Amino acid sequence: MSAETIPYWTTAISDVDAEDVHIRGYPLKAILGRLSFAAATFLLIRGRLPSPSEARMVDALLCAVLDYSLEKPGTMAARYCVSGNPNMAAGVAAAVLSVGAYTLAPEDAGRFIAESHAAFRASGRGRGEAAADLVAGLRAERRLVPGFGHPNFRYSDPRACELKRIAQSTGVWGDVCDWYEAVHVAFITAAGKPDLVINDVGMMAAIMVEMGFTPPEMTGIALLSSLPGVIAHVSEEMQTNIRIRTAPEGSAGYDRERRDLERDLVEAGWPAADAAEKGVRS
Repeated sequence: MSAETIPYWTTAISDVDAEDVHIRGYPLKAILGRLSFAAATFLLIRGRLPSPSEARMVDALLCAVLDYSLEKPGTMAARYCVSGNPNMAAGVAAAVLSVGAYTLAPEDAGRFIAESHAAFRASGRGRGEAAADLVAGLRAERRLVPGFGHPNFRYSDPRACELKRIAQSTGVWGDVCDWYEAVHVAFITAAGKPDLVINDVGMMAAIMVEMGFTPPEMTGIALLSSLPGVIAHVSEEMQTNIRIRTAPEGSAGYDRERRDLERDLVEAGWPAADAAEKGVRS
């Protein structure tokens, strides 16, 4: 094949012809009304049709982090953004850019679960023993386990509990999820913190590892789950007609030091103001 005939990009996700848009080879007109949004999402990302149980699990995942009121950085970023630029796309973009290591993204937990589970399986050891040794090593290095803990929920996170119930009822729950729970038991035992929960993001990660999603795909799905809430907040903010929100009165502290610019410029090696003015005139 000559260099001229090699495609610059190749994709198996979709293509378009004069008759229809084809999603993973299936006509979009056939998908409409036949597949749920969750099933179509699975098809696009995984490249195959889901089973009914898998589609039900993805549907639950897409409802898992719909919103968290005004206690999520992305929501606040979106609302501040549209108070200055009342535009839906701008608000959604601001929320998306706020997702990362400390909020919403399951990929760190997913990576930890997948890698630690692979090491456990390769070791041939018992689950409890392997989990206890892993936790001992993590604690010695003062490392936390991604997906453990929540600022509001103690002993159980209701969202994580329901995701587990659905995963078990659909047959998605498996050895990966059992491993993550064993690590959780080992961690709360060693730390003496029985109230430390597996949070919604951690449970989402374990289930999505079980389903074969990659860590970056997990964050994409969590983002997708959060978008209806973001859209609602952006819409509500624009309808308030409040413009240019800033830090509320009394919520910010300010350094009130006043400095002498001319003195500090001279100390930094700049010419004095009168000398500089003379140089410009000459």
